[in-house]
Amino acid sequence: MSELSALSPLDGRYARDTRALAPIFSEWGLMRARLKAEIAWLVGLSDEPGIPELPPFSASARDRLAALIADFDESAAGAIKAIEAETNHDVKAIEYYLRAFLKGHDDLRPALEFVHFALTSEDVNNVAYALMAQAGRDTVLGPALDTIIAALEELAQATAAIPMLARTHGQPASPTTMGKEIRVFVTRLKRARAQIQSVPLPAKMNGAVGNYNAHYAAYPDVDWPMVSARVLAGLGLTQNPHTTQIEPHDGLAELCHAVARANTILIDLARDLWGYISLGYFRQKTRAGEVGSSTMPHKVNPIDFENAEGNLGLANALLEHLAAKLPISRFQRDLSDSTVLRNLGSAFGYALLAYRACGRGLAKLLIDEDRLRADLEGRVEVLTEAVQTVMRRYGLAGGYEDLKALSRGRALTEQDLRGFIDGLALPERARAALRALSPATYVGNAPDQAKGDSRP
Repeated sequence: MSELSALSPLDGRYARDTRALAPIFSEWGLMRARLKAEIAWLVGLSDEPGIPELPPFSASARDRLAALIADFDESAAGAIKAIEAETNHDVKAIEYYLRAFLKGHDDLRPALEFVHFALTSEDVNNVAYALMAQAGRDTVLGPALDTIIAALEELAQATAAIPMLARTHGQPASPTTMGKEIRVFVTRLKRARAQIQSVPLPAKMNGAVGNYNAHYAAYPDVDWPMVSARVLAGLGLTQNPHTTQIEPHDGLAELCHAVARANTILIDLARDLWGYISLGYFRQKTRAGEVGSSTMPHKVNPIDFENAEGNLGLANALLEHLAAKLPISRFQRDLSDSTVLRNLGSAFGYALLAYRACGRGLAKLLIDEDRLRADLEGRVEVLTEAVQTVMRRYGLAGGYEDLKALSRGRALTEQDLRGFIDGLALPERARAALRALSPATYVGNAPDQAKGDSRP
């Protein structure tokens, strides 16, 4: 398979941007995670005093089993795939591969019959997918999101005091600063990022219908829920104590929703930055040899934010389907979750692709202070809010209505507003303060907010 022959753009055109996820969510990654689950269970059984037939593994035996995971490569995956061709069962192939390994070592051979002991395939699969989701979040997606947040933090600080005409409903509104508007996204994304990281990933190792039936049949005196909890904790997972044959995937659904919420915030960001570029508030760094249009030589298009928006939409379509589908299973188990779960990596892949594009877009931004200043000049109508509010303070009635009649639907000049202020029965100090206001200085505490001031 090459960039030209890949079915999915994630593995073709965009493979360079999604490469970090391939070892986690590929078939190879799934096999490795399953093998890790099987070995963790086997070692956990050997550590249980109530199973005398399987004494604790020696340090060298444990190292050998750990190396089987650490050294897992394509040839190992190929060997498992060859077994699967005979068994027509992917999890059973993992079991047989591990058993074949144990047979080759005298100190491991006594453990042969305890490979996959009392487990159902879903005990292995749910643990594997939890491990994959954990790794995708902690080592790839989370850090990529952190990079965007850091870039936005830097942009907010750099543009903290640069005044900008706000546009509520797309129309001129009370001025703000560019930095404060970027700070809004920093705050939103930090919250979303914390929620992504805080999602626990439950798992289970409790047998065919969740009751440890086979476990207790073989060893009725062993505290099997405790054994299961200990093994899962060793893998960094949380035990779900009450399940059917499958772990209900509520944790995975929660993670998908959390990532989708962060993605929605990024869609909002991408559209706003696209708009600011369109207004000329930002220019974009050019790259030698790059073409913006096949016919218009002057074009420097905001393609990174457009790509980000499109791929965030694809990611959310998958994430929302995963979140809606995975927690639903007929009776004690149906297989409809299995094929859906295999697309978890694609959902993460489209999100990562979008994060990379967003980062490239942010790196190209150059603030155009002259353009921002020009957009504010002559916009004295935005000061009518300040005037009518000061009038209210001093008990002058009808300020809103008078200023509406003066300004709505017409071009208000500085002379018009100054004449209105001069005719008000206000203390001279208040009139002077109003006369001194300009659209560029009427920004409230926006510069402080942009720098991260979060005082209530």
